[in-house]
Amino acid sequence: MDNSTQESHPPPENVVTFDSPYQIYAMAISAANRRRIAVGSFIEELNNRGVVETQLIAHDKEVYDIAWGEAGVFASVSADGSVRIFDLRDKEHSTIIYESPTPDTPLLRLAWNKQDLRYMATTLMDSNKIVILDIRSPTMPVAELERHNASVNAIAWAPQSYRHICSAGDDGQALLWELPTVAGPNGIDPMSMYSAGAEVNQLQWSAAQPDWIAIAFGNKMQMLKV
Repeated sequence: MDNSTQESHPPPENVVTFDSPYQIYAMAISAANRRRIAVGSFIEELNNRGVVETQLIAHDKEVYDIAWGEAGVFASVSADGSVRIFDLRDKEHSTIIYESPTPDTPLLRLAWNKQDLRYMATTLMDSNKIVILDIRSPTMPVAELERHNASVNAIAWAPQSYRHICSAGDDGQALLWELPTVAGPNGIDPMSMYSAGAEVNQLQWSAAQPDWIAIAFGNKMQMLKV
């Protein structure tokens, strides 16, 4: 990915493409094995003999995404338009830290900054906006990133930096952002961008090799060197 906001085309050695026989719906990079990445298309049957340890009911509608923070603490976003934090030491309560400014607008994705657990990012359904949150200041976003030309489908914080986040969406772009201490009056521009040429629906930032980002679109998975 380029260091300017112009559309970039990395050299071939910086892009690795995998063609799946099926549409890719999910993707995860192994934190333990830097050469391993899993992609998923569909599951016809699932047999689960496990035991549910805890069931928490707090959202008014379906949950779309979950992100873990510190041990025993996680957050979720829902079709009810809220971000809630749960602590497994107190299963009776949850804390709402953000609600969609537009009534009945679901929150689709959630990412928790592992380098600085004060910060989260979430996206609104059918929106080009990424909302950056500070859990110390509930309800008021720290920043809003609005340079995508269509809906944002995926977000991922850098595993080695608390200031960098990547996003991807229906405009076929993967945007890399560096968050300033204070956003300027005209908003924040991405530090670099990559055009996939198709709607990107999955994004993962490798913890084992933090200079590589994986994106998926259609039946393709690409690894991008940043």
